[in-house]
Amino acid sequence: MAGHAWQRAMAVGALALLTPACAPLPGQSSPERVLSEEGLFDAEGYRTARFRAPVARDPAPARGMAEAEVLTLQPGRDALFLDVLPVTGGWRDPATGRWHLSEPHRTVPGALWHPETGRSPPDARLWAALRGAITEARREDAHLPVVVFCRSDCWMSWNVARRLAREGVGQVYWYEEGIEGWHAAGRELVEVAPVTVRP
Repeated sequence: MAGHAWQRAMAVGALALLTPACAPLPGQSSPERVLSEEGLFDAEGYRTARFRAPVARDPAPARGMAEAEVLTLQPGRDALFLDVLPVTGGWRDPATGRWHLSEPHRTVPGALWHPETGRSPPDARLWAALRGAITEARREDAHLPVVVFCRSDCWMSWNVARRLAREGVGQVYWYEEGIEGWHAAGRELVEVAPVTVRP
């Protein structure tokens, strides 16, 4: 009997050595995953890398707007729609402020395309142009809602909506489903050029 007890003790000890002390409980994220996710955000909580991924954080103080409500709005009349999707393989001429694209971009009709403003930190000149677009749109209606979007599973629109609201811009909403959601709902998309940002 004593021999069997000794064998059981040895087996338990070996299992303890093989099992990491920090192993997560069922249903919990591993510490490595938590650290990896946290490394994707800066000190202010803005996403800094791997922007195309499921978004699982509230954009507060901005608010999400349900797609059903977004679809009741006419862009340019009922709300200012801001597409902040980055350019793909394109570049901006620093001398003229014009963008050169490697492929066309289709978005919500009536939306303004302000690419690259969802990075953290954003380029100061591009960010000022986006803020200026809001100011201009609100000359006649100071409470005109601002709907920020890009593609589904895109942190750039989340960054922009949150940053605008934290800077004191009111009536800022995040349209999570973005371009894909709009199109999947049977709405048309149109080809647009990025807003030219003068030097």
